[in-house]
Amino acid sequence: MRAVRWLSLLLPALALLAPYGTARGQDFPTRLVRLVVPYPAGGGVDGLARAIADRLSRAWRQPVIIENKPGGSTMIGGEFVSRAAPDGTTLFFTSDSSITSNPFLFKKPLFDPIKDLAPVTQIIDLHQMIVVHPSVPANSVKELVALAREKPDSLNYGSYGNGSQPHLLFEMLKKQTGVSIMQISYRGIAPALTATLANDVQMTLGGAGTTLGHIEAGKLKALALSRQTRLKSLPNVPTLEEAGFPDIDPRSWFGLFAPAATPRATIDRIQQDVAAILGDLEFRERYIDGPGYTGIGNTVEEFAAFIRGDLAYKQRLIAGAGVVAE
Repeated sequence: MRAVRWLSLLLPALALLAPYGTARGQDFPTRLVRLVVPYPAGGGVDGLARAIADRLSRAWRQPVIIENKPGGSTMIGGEFVSRAAPDGTTLFFTSDSSITSNPFLFKKPLFDPIKDLAPVTQIIDLHQMIVVHPSVPANSVKELVALAREKPDSLNYGSYGNGSQPHLLFEMLKKQTGVSIMQISYRGIAPALTATLANDVQMTLGGAGTTLGHIEAGKLKALALSRQTRLKSLPNVPTLEEAGFPDIDPRSWFGLFAPAATPRATIDRIQQDVAAILGDLEFRERYIDGPGYTGIGNTVEEFAAFIRGDLAYKQRLIAGAGVVAE
């Protein structure tokens, strides 16, 4: 499906956020709210979703629970939310793969993320690292490429499906350098990281929040970071640009979405409350700055504009990686 169609559909999708009145948003919620996470428990998306759910439960004085619905390249969880009642009590807490990669990876997706979902707010920019098992005799991305060239078909990387951040980054690396590294797909970042720790695969991508402890313990080596500047917690890890590969950044993020017909007043209430959580000093230090994320919490319009730009970016990246829609 062409990017122009997706871009043209995004603004009309915002119009579906019908204003049901300010009082409706002020009264929200009156019952349990579910945050659907399309990944297994234990990964970065799941961990941050649980922290935000806990804060929302306190703010709303209603239970906010996590429902993990992994599988189908995140489409199972997305389809579930797209068919839920548009009242704000079922929300989709996901990564960019669900929204801006899948449209270019699947000829018959289970749902249309632009038509069937309403953007609420971008949660974070996610800065992931190339991490390898310590048995891999490479201490930089260029050394990794040299190793793959010296020993073709000997290296594997763990991903969480076509279009996931590891898939896009390593396929672009392969195309740029001509080396051979095989993809092994898992159901989420947590099992892909576990497989790397066990040396079932030699490498994957991971955020600082899920990899820092393993790096400090010598169980993983970090080769490069998809960020414009280095992390304070890992000052010796270069950025992809510094490592000589500025064009393979998968540009990852987490965002919150609702069913498309959710009232605009309800959408705004959720956005404002989530943005307040992201701006809280204690929360930010523990869950945003600590793991090396960049907190966002932008408005509906700002998030929609960001999605338009990321759709175009992901289309170029996916085409550049030579990935063909299934």
